[in-house]
Amino acid sequence: MQLREAGPEDADALTDCEEVAYGTGLAHVFGDLPWPRDGIRRRWVAELADPGVTTLVVDDSGGRILGFATYDDQVLRHLGVVPERWGSGLAGRLHDEVLRRRGAQPIRLWVLEENTRARRFYARRGWVEDGRRSISEWPPHPVEVGYSKR
Repeated sequence: MQLREAGPEDADALTDCEEVAYGTGLAHVFGDLPWPRDGIRRRWVAELADPGVTTLVVDDSGGRILGFATYDDQVLRHLGVVPERWGSGLAGRLHDEVLRRRGAQPIRLWVLEENTRARRFYARRGWVEDGRRSISEWPPHPVEVGYSKR
């Protein structure tokens, strides 16, 4: 497995990886709603083109992306791993690499209120709820809660 920075050519593979990771892990939130593939892909294209945003990926020997972490100077935007790698330490590796690269700077993130798996993951790593709440842009527009880490 190789850890590397993603480039524009990775938009489709990141969309695929996110669909599998979030589609499985958040099925209890999004139910039977169709996956917003076009919107997710447009977001990846924009983020991969933004010089202020970095996406790290881990891919297998065949080039399939197994996990990703996207961040900017203030926010951990996305962290996801394909279900067959859950519990393998891959999410922790990506998370820790983001923090290592950012140094001692404070960082924030959003997580779906009903995503108990992710909330436990972040709590174990010292993230704390910071009182921010928002509504997700994706139907059915679930509640997001803010976390911070210093």
